[in-house]
Amino acid sequence: MEKFFKLKQSGTTVSREVIAGATTFFAMAYIIFVNPSMLGLAGMPEGAVLLATIIASVIGTLIMALFANVPYAVAPGMGLNAFFTFTVVGLRGYSWQEALAMVFLCGVINVLITVTKLRKMIINSIPESLQNAIGGGIGIFIAYIGLLNANLIVFNDNIPALTTFNSRGVLLAVMGIVITIILLILNVKGAIFIGIVATTIIGIPMKVVDLSGIGVSSGVGDAFKELGTTFGAALGSEGLGSLFSDTSRLPEVLMTIFAFSLADTFDTIGTFIGTGRQSGIFDDADEKALQESTGFKSKMDKALFADSIAASIGAVFGTSNTTTYVESAAGIQAGGRTGLTAVVTAFLFLVSIFLAPIIGIVPSQATAPALIIVGIMMLSSFKGIDWNNFEEAVPAFFATVFMGLTYSISDGIAAGFIFFCIVKLVKGKGKEVSPVIWVACALFIINYIISAI
Repeated sequence: MEKFFKLKQSGTTVSREVIAGATTFFAMAYIIFVNPSMLGLAGMPEGAVLLATIIASVIGTLIMALFANVPYAVAPGMGLNAFFTFTVVGLRGYSWQEALAMVFLCGVINVLITVTKLRKMIINSIPESLQNAIGGGIGIFIAYIGLLNANLIVFNDNIPALTTFNSRGVLLAVMGIVITIILLILNVKGAIFIGIVATTIIGIPMKVVDLSGIGVSSGVGDAFKELGTTFGAALGSEGLGSLFSDTSRLPEVLMTIFAFSLADTFDTIGTFIGTGRQSGIFDDADEKALQESTGFKSKMDKALFADSIAASIGAVFGTSNTTTYVESAAGIQAGGRTGLTAVVTAFLFLVSIFLAPIIGIVPSQATAPALIIVGIMMLSSFKGIDWNNFEEAVPAFFATVFMGLTYSISDGIAAGFIFFCIVKLVKGKGKEVSPVIWVACALFIINYIISAI
């Protein structure tokens, strides 16, 4: 294990990696229950989607662990599943089988991008100030997710406001935040994971944690029967066969696949840049290898490939785009540095097939503090930005704010890229902008125009 994962070289231990893996799992386990509910609205059988979600997460995360040796977990992405359900199926009228076919093709395209120099060019073209902005923006984004999950922020007539502290759930979340902060200040090992467990236990007498589901059958047998409906549907006559049967739809089909691919690609790149640089997972030596290699010599090369191939695998089983989860930052902050962290997360996903009722008792109020604290930690990236220099400050600001407030990493990167180009043009420094950034900006703008139409 030491030889394979290089634990000592990464400055970690087995126990630390196990705790980190469990922390990541509980921070993102909500997807097991949310994704079937979301895709169920598109007409998909929820039992099958639940299994597809777990299987895709296990396979994708294991590829990330064993091939790239990094502590990232992969699962169907929030936002991407909403686009799948409400836009592709609901608004544009495609069947869920056709939507799965698009997701499969998106994965194939991302694999092709990954095995060429294109994805290296994208990463290397992002200026350091924007990379720091992406890291801090992800911190705001993940903390925002935590605040919403804790119900500390509510919306009155679409206006955000602080909640009233008159519910048990909100009070439990506040307790969880305080407990986790105290543990971190006291330098307690595994503070974030201990905070999740302690908050869950406190929630039992407060009647926030519902124990009634323990011991209730999770319907695994029925779910496996339903899986036959979704498995391979993307490649069947109602999927790929139907998708290209009407040539008049071809432009819209291609642009929808492009939208899937664009969001997935930049979500992943943003997550890697935002968490990997700060933690040292992707160090200077790795970045040098990324620039020079033509194969899979760097960890980021391998991690990008693992993320790309997982999307197509997920589509075959019957779920929307998988992506590298930003919640992996919780495990990284808990000390996870190698693929062993991801192996533990994948194992817990696998076990959840049979223990879904038990895992389901961990409330969002218990995991929300972990996300908020991780968000605080990631804000340190902002110190690398010269806020007194408008050339750096403007793109950094828009990348950060859009990432957090639009609930989208890719939209934040798009805003940062676009304003970076504007600033450089105004200053007469257009030649300093990489051609890759210009192309990315054009693609983002085209995507927004098509979405508006």
